[in-house]
Amino acid sequence: MRVIAGTLKGRRLKTPTWDGLRPTSDKLRETLFNILAPRVPEARVLDGYAGTGAVGIEALSRGAATVTFIERDRRAQALIADNLAHCGIENGYAIIRASVVRALTDLRAAGVSFDIAVFDPPYDTRIDEVTLDIAEVLAPGGVVVLERASRRAPPAQLGRLIRTRDVTSGDSALTFYELTSDS
Repeated sequence: MRVIAGTLKGRRLKTPTWDGLRPTSDKLRETLFNILAPRVPEARVLDGYAGTGAVGIEALSRGAATVTFIERDRRAQALIADNLAHCGIENGYAIIRASVVRALTDLRAAGVSFDIAVFDPPYDTRIDEVTLDIAEVLAPGGVVVLERASRRAPPAQLGRLIRTRDVTSGDSALTFYELTSDS
Protein backbone atom coordinates (compact mmCIF):
# COMPACT_ATOMS: atom_id res chain seq x y z
CA MET A 1 0.00 0.00 0.00
CA ARG A 2 1.40 3.39 -0.97
CA VAL A 3 0.52 7.07 -1.29
CA ILE A 4 -0.66 7.55 -4.88
CA ALA A 5 0.04 11.25 -5.57
CA GLY A 6 0.99 14.59 -4.11
CA THR A 7 3.90 15.59 -1.91
CA LEU A 8 4.14 12.11 -0.37
CA LYS A 9 3.77 10.17 -3.62
CA GLY A 10 5.29 6.70 -3.47
CA ARG A 11 5.59 6.49 0.32
CA ARG A 12 4.82 2.99 1.51
CA LEU A 13 2.30 2.70 4.31
CA LYS A 14 2.24 -0.01 6.94
CA THR A 15 -0.63 -2.47 6.78
CA PRO A 16 -2.36 -4.31 9.63
CA THR A 17 -0.83 -7.47 11.02
CA TRP A 18 -4.21 -8.67 12.31
CA ASP A 19 -7.46 -9.78 10.70
CA GLY A 20 -10.56 -7.64 10.56
CA LEU A 21 -9.19 -4.52 8.88
CA ARG A 22 -9.76 -4.09 5.14
CA PRO A 23 -7.60 -1.24 3.81
CA THR A 24 -8.86 0.62 0.75
CA SER A 25 -6.92 -0.64 -2.26
CA ASP A 26 -4.51 1.67 -4.06
CA LYS A 27 -6.66 1.42 -7.19
CA LEU A 28 -9.88 2.41 -5.43
CA ARG A 29 -8.13 5.21 -3.51
CA GLU A 30 -6.76 6.54 -6.81
CA THR A 31 -10.27 6.49 -8.30
CA LEU A 32 -11.65 8.27 -5.24
CA PHE A 33 -9.07 11.05 -5.40
CA ASN A 34 -9.34 11.44 -9.17
CA ILE A 35 -13.02 12.25 -8.60
CA LEU A 36 -12.39 14.47 -5.56
CA ALA A 37 -9.30 16.23 -7.02
CA PRO A 38 -10.83 19.73 -7.40
CA ARG A 39 -12.22 19.61 -3.85
CA VAL A 40 -9.11 18.44 -1.97
CA PRO A 41 -6.77 21.47 -1.84
CA GLU A 42 -7.31 23.29 1.49
CA ALA A 43 -10.23 20.96 2.36
CA ARG A 44 -11.14 19.88 5.87
CA VAL A 45 -11.40 16.09 5.56
CA LEU A 46 -12.99 13.47 7.81
CA ASP A 47 -11.66 9.90 7.49
CA GLY A 48 -14.26 7.76 9.29
CA TYR A 49 -13.35 4.15 10.05
CA ALA A 50 -9.81 5.26 9.28
CA GLY A 51 -8.07 1.87 9.61
CA THR A 52 -4.55 2.46 8.28
CA GLY A 53 -5.11 6.18 7.70
CA ALA A 54 -4.37 5.79 3.98
CA VAL A 55 -7.35 7.87 2.81
CA GLY A 56 -6.57 10.76 5.14
CA ILE A 57 -2.83 10.62 4.41
CA GLU A 58 -3.60 10.68 0.69
CA ALA A 59 -5.76 13.77 1.27
CA LEU A 60 -2.94 15.51 3.18
CA SER A 61 -0.47 14.55 0.43
CA ARG A 62 -2.76 16.20 -2.12
CA GLY A 63 -3.10 19.44 -0.20
CA ALA A 64 -5.95 19.03 2.29
CA ALA A 65 -5.72 21.59 5.10
CA THR A 66 -6.67 19.16 7.88
CA VAL A 67 -7.73 15.57 8.37
CA THR A 68 -9.65 14.13 11.29
CA PHE A 69 -9.23 10.37 11.60
CA ILE A 70 -11.94 8.45 13.49
CA GLU A 71 -10.93 4.98 14.59
CA ARG A 72 -11.98 3.13 17.74
CA ASP A 73 -9.48 0.23 17.56
CA ARG A 74 -6.31 1.06 19.52
CA ARG A 75 -4.17 -1.09 17.19
CA ALA A 76 -5.45 0.80 14.15
CA GLN A 77 -4.89 4.13 15.94
CA ALA A 78 -1.27 3.13 16.53
CA LEU A 79 -0.98 2.11 12.88
CA ILE A 80 -2.33 5.50 11.74
CA ALA A 81 0.15 7.27 14.04
CA ASP A 82 3.01 5.12 12.67
CA ASN A 83 2.00 5.87 9.08
CA LEU A 84 1.75 9.61 9.77
CA ALA A 85 5.19 9.58 11.43
CA HIS A 86 6.68 7.52 8.59
CA CYS A 87 5.40 10.15 6.14
CA GLY A 88 6.79 12.98 8.27
CA ILE A 89 3.36 14.47 8.94
CA GLU A 90 3.47 16.38 12.20
CA ASN A 91 0.58 18.86 11.90
CA GLY A 92 -2.84 19.19 10.31
CA TYR A 93 -4.49 16.12 11.75
CA ALA A 94 -6.34 14.73 14.74
CA ILE A 95 -7.02 11.12 15.69
CA ILE A 96 -10.24 10.48 17.58
CA ARG A 97 -10.66 7.19 19.41
CA ALA A 98 -14.41 6.66 19.43
CA SER A 99 -17.19 5.09 17.45
CA VAL A 100 -18.19 7.13 14.42
CA VAL A 101 -21.59 7.85 15.99
CA ARG A 102 -20.00 9.22 19.18
CA ALA A 103 -17.34 11.18 17.29
CA LEU A 104 -19.91 12.83 15.02
CA THR A 105 -21.96 13.84 18.06
CA ASP A 106 -18.89 15.39 19.70
CA LEU A 107 -17.75 17.12 16.50
CA ARG A 108 -21.22 18.59 15.95
CA ALA A 109 -21.29 19.87 19.54
CA ALA A 110 -17.88 21.49 18.97
CA GLY A 111 -19.11 23.23 15.81
CA VAL A 112 -16.62 21.46 13.54
CA SER A 113 -17.42 21.08 9.84
CA PHE A 114 -15.87 19.17 6.93
CA ASP A 115 -15.68 19.69 3.19
CA ILE A 116 -15.10 15.98 2.49
CA ALA A 117 -16.14 13.04 4.67
CA VAL A 118 -15.11 9.51 3.69
CA PHE A 119 -16.51 6.45 5.46
CA ASP A 120 -15.11 2.96 4.97
CA PRO A 121 -16.97 0.82 7.51
CA PRO A 122 -16.92 -2.97 7.71
CA TYR A 123 -19.04 -4.11 4.79
CA ASP A 124 -21.70 -5.63 7.09
CA THR A 125 -22.35 -2.32 8.94
CA ARG A 126 -25.73 -0.60 8.50
CA ILE A 127 -24.32 2.61 7.16
CA ASP A 128 -27.60 4.53 7.19
CA GLU A 129 -27.64 4.37 10.99
CA VAL A 130 -23.99 5.30 11.39
CA THR A 131 -23.77 8.29 9.06
CA LEU A 132 -27.21 9.79 9.60
CA ASP A 133 -25.75 12.73 11.55
CA ILE A 134 -22.96 13.53 9.08
CA ALA A 135 -25.07 16.24 7.43
CA GLU A 136 -24.77 18.17 10.69
CA VAL A 137 -20.97 18.48 10.30
CA LEU A 138 -20.84 18.84 6.51
CA ALA A 139 -19.84 22.27 5.24
CA PRO A 140 -21.98 23.90 2.53
CA GLY A 141 -21.09 22.28 -0.80
CA GLY A 142 -19.43 19.36 0.99
CA VAL A 143 -19.47 15.73 -0.09
CA VAL A 144 -19.78 12.42 1.76
CA VAL A 145 -18.26 9.30 0.24
CA LEU A 146 -19.20 5.80 1.35
CA GLU A 147 -16.99 2.86 0.45
CA ARG A 148 -19.12 -0.27 0.41
CA ALA A 149 -19.42 -3.78 -0.97
CA SER A 150 -20.59 -3.53 -4.58
CA ARG A 151 -23.05 -6.38 -3.97
CA ARG A 152 -25.03 -4.24 -1.49
CA ALA A 153 -27.24 -1.46 -2.78
CA PRO A 154 -26.53 1.91 -1.17
CA PRO A 155 -29.30 3.94 0.41
CA ALA A 156 -30.65 6.62 -1.94
CA GLN A 157 -30.66 9.06 0.95
CA LEU A 158 -28.87 9.42 4.30
CA GLY A 159 -30.95 11.87 6.31
CA ARG A 160 -30.60 15.17 4.43
CA LEU A 161 -27.98 13.73 2.06
CA ILE A 162 -28.90 12.47 -1.39
CA ARG A 163 -26.92 9.99 -3.48
CA THR A 164 -25.34 11.72 -6.48
CA ARG A 165 -22.91 9.17 -7.92
CA ASP A 166 -21.80 5.52 -7.74
CA VAL A 167 -18.51 4.09 -8.97
CA THR A 168 -17.84 0.34 -8.86
CA SER A 169 -14.42 -1.28 -8.89
CA GLY A 170 -14.43 -5.05 -8.45
CA ASP A 171 -15.95 -6.05 -5.09
CA SER A 172 -15.98 -2.46 -3.82
CA ALA A 173 -17.94 0.64 -4.72
CA LEU A 174 -17.86 4.33 -3.87
CA THR A 175 -21.15 6.15 -3.33
CA PHE A 176 -21.15 9.95 -3.21
CA TYR A 177 -23.72 12.00 -1.27
CA GLU A 178 -24.40 15.73 -1.09
CA LEU A 179 -26.92 17.84 0.82
CA THR A 180 -30.32 17.98 -0.83
CA SER A 181 -31.14 21.32 -2.42
CA ASP A 182 -33.80 22.04 0.21
CA SER A 183 -31.31 21.64 3.11
